[in-house]
Amino acid sequence: MTGWRSATRDEAVALRDLERAASRAGLAHVFGDLPYPDDDVLARWVLLLDDPGVRVEVVEDASGLVALSAHDGESLRHLAVRPDAWGAGWGRAGFERARAAGARRLWVLEDNDRARARYAAWGWRPSGTTQECPWPPYPTELEYVAP
Repeated sequence: MTGWRSATRDEAVALRDLERAASRAGLAHVFGDLPYPDDDVLARWVLLLDDPGVRVEVVEDASGLVALSAHDGESLRHLAVRPDAWGAGWGRAGFERARAAGARRLWVLEDNDRARARYAAWGWRPSGTTQECPWPPYPTELEYVAP
């Protein structure tokens, strides 16, 4: 297992695939059998990797990417861990990396109880602001803010 490093533009597909695996495992109760928006999520990763204001960091092992954290100095944009590595501390480590870089807000699905419980345990709280997720079935996202 390697430590955290910056992702490269060549890893956009791997980032999309890791995010898909984590979403399917942890959010099936939200998205059900809807097709994963592969092309749109891949396009978003390409844009993020090209944005000099966004830092995309990853951890990998012999099987590929294990965890990702994307942040911009104000917000934690994305955090995902491969399901077979859940519980190993990679999510917390990615979260802390973003926080150390200045992230003080994030968006989380209202029905993502697992993530919301972790953020609450780490002291973050809902701000009261909501928005619609861009992917069908368009569930509600909650903004969380640092203490």
